[in-house]
Amino acid sequence: MAATTHTVTNQAPPLVGYNAYSGDQALTEGVERHLAGAPVALLGEVREELTSLGLATGSEQAQLWGAQANGNPPELRTHDRYGNRIDEVEFHPAWHRLLGHAVTSGLTDAWGRPAGHLRRAAGFFLWSQAESGHGCPVSMTHAAVPALRTDPELAAEWEPRLTSHVYEEGLRPPAQKAGVLFGMGMTEKQGGSDVRANTTVAKPLDASGEYVLTGHKWFCSAPMSDGFLVLAQAPGGLTCFLVPRVLGDGTRNVFAIQRLKDKLGNKSNASSEVEFDGTWGRRVGEEGRGVRTIIEMVAATRLDCVIGSASLMRQALTQAVHHAEHRSAFGARLVEQPLMRNVLADLALESEAATVLTLRLAAAYDAGTEQERAFLRLAVPAAKYWVTKRCTPMVAEALECLGGNGYVEESGLPRLLRESPLNSIWEGSGNVQALDVLRALQREPQALDAFLREVGLARGADHRLDAAIKDLLTDLADLEGIEGRARRVVERMALVLQGSLLVRWAPAQVADAFCASRLGGDWGTAFGTLPYGLDLRAVVERARITG
Repeated sequence: MAATTHTVTNQAPPLVGYNAYSGDQALTEGVERHLAGAPVALLGEVREELTSLGLATGSEQAQLWGAQANGNPPELRTHDRYGNRIDEVEFHPAWHRLLGHAVTSGLTDAWGRPAGHLRRAAGFFLWSQAESGHGCPVSMTHAAVPALRTDPELAAEWEPRLTSHVYEEGLRPPAQKAGVLFGMGMTEKQGGSDVRANTTVAKPLDASGEYVLTGHKWFCSAPMSDGFLVLAQAPGGLTCFLVPRVLGDGTRNVFAIQRLKDKLGNKSNASSEVEFDGTWGRRVGEEGRGVRTIIEMVAATRLDCVIGSASLMRQALTQAVHHAEHRSAFGARLVEQPLMRNVLADLALESEAATVLTLRLAAAYDAGTEQERAFLRLAVPAAKYWVTKRCTPMVAEALECLGGNGYVEESGLPRLLRESPLNSIWEGSGNVQALDVLRALQREPQALDAFLREVGLARGADHRLDAAIKDLLTDLADLEGIEGRARRVVERMALVLQGSLLVRWAPAQVADAFCASRLGGDWGTAFGTLPYGLDLRAVVERARITG
């Protein structure tokens, strides 16, 4: 007979078997909104693929894969049993399941499909909720395409493999694989974000664009990939190169992995230090224009930082609301208690604001007009700065909603918390993003014009938003000491943009609560300090998984 002292009561049931797409009202409404006017066949196709991916995301199998991939980190094998240098990284089978599902779901394929960026962003948002680490090679493979397009010959050779929906693990000549993955190597020990301080040298072999590289990379992402975009100093200056792991004749390129980084989180993913010593590379773009060439890749991966953080926020919110719906204390369910409802509503506002902004940016990429490109020039670094900064405190607060249960690894919340700072650091930390916004403001007036046109679409609909826009314009007009104020300026830009989008598209209860707190100034410094009189029950109800 089981001991009665071990009867399990008042615990939330496992959150499995749900659909992360159809159950997310903000996400589904956003996708439908940006597809309004699309052909019926396309609308049905996108709905079907995202519903399928949402079901997979909420499955017990995907959650198991995520736990296994993080519980069994990758291992570096520098040599084979005979002493030959092989520099291979071995992953748990769960990693390959996650990565394979991402590729076959089209998460590396946005550049040629109708509504490609929108559907891919929504898919990346969904599948990253199952596990975030494998999103690194997915993101870089997707983002390599625009950089390679600066060289039509290279693009013709590599793009079909990069956008393929076939996942093939293992190192072989690229021509023998139906699909490939890409990584990136920019950062060096002495330079960090200052890539112009890089010392890796590239010497031309001939006039055909072939070079040999010698040097190191302090951070090289996804070292198991088939190819890498690398920055090195050529005779004409800092230049971008394509460095394959396996050459056309089947021999291994010189790519010595010195060690894998022991990171705070992102445990399933391999980040490495590598050395080049006579490593073969093919020039991408012109000599001396390496930053301009690779910046197209960086812009795409910065958007993925926004998507990834929004995904973490949504998963943390989902876990917190689920727990509060099933856990009782002091005679009532947690979700019914006013103070907990305030906390959950505040988290829900942050999540929906990040979601609606993410989808707006992706839709702008699909539109591809001059106006939308100018809008993205400011909106992407501003969003990257703010959404990634908000991720960590939000995930920490969601963890606290579960009390001691949230602090236990089995809940999955500690993994989310360790993951949450990464996107703020990856592809340029907060200061880099803020300074990038300042550069655009000072040098590209069309970007500010496009940004103000966007936020102005909601002008007159909410007095707090109108006042915030006015304050922002005052900030932007005062250039004295603006570099020291850059973070504050960029924060205001992001909040005004989120407020404008929510006022136009979200339910009134959500927009009202966001403007009252984030723009109206009636908000504390911690989550759960929303002002009295708002319809918080409706905000929390909207955040529930509904299917």
